[in-house]
Amino acid sequence: MPAIEVLFYQEGDGSLPPVITWLLGLQDKAKERCFVRLEMLRDYGDDLDRPHSAYLGDDIYELRIRFFKVNYRILYFFHGKTAAVVSHGIAKEKQIPKREIEVAKRRMTKFKANPGRHTFRPSRTEFGPADQSQDNDEEIS
Repeated sequence: MPAIEVLFYQEGDGSLPPVITWLLGLQDKAKERCFVRLEMLRDYGDDLDRPHSAYLGDDIYELRIRFFKVNYRILYFFHGKTAAVVSHGIAKEKQIPKREIEVAKRRMTKFKANPGRHTFRPSRTEFGPADQSQDNDEEIS
């Protein structure tokens, strides 16, 4: 399933997607590494595997980024065969806390119930915030 669209999960209130809020708080070099992993996800889809990505269970995956001694993780899930939906990012020590996986699972359930309401499309040239005026009511299939 190479070459897929990477979407960011957003709440239905129009606020920035959680992953963007998280990325904005990172050092520039760490943020760059996260963008590279997001681009790899876009280019390789579910063919992306360790050491760059790993399956966590219950249809939740992680992008794996290491910068100095910090392990960054971006949690995501697939929507059909054409899109990966990024839930949020965390910095972790040894393993991802179960509560973070539960957050991703709840977001996946909300997204699947109403994709148009919970879809944010980052710009294609960079995975930063896209134009907020985009039509998020468009159906995702």
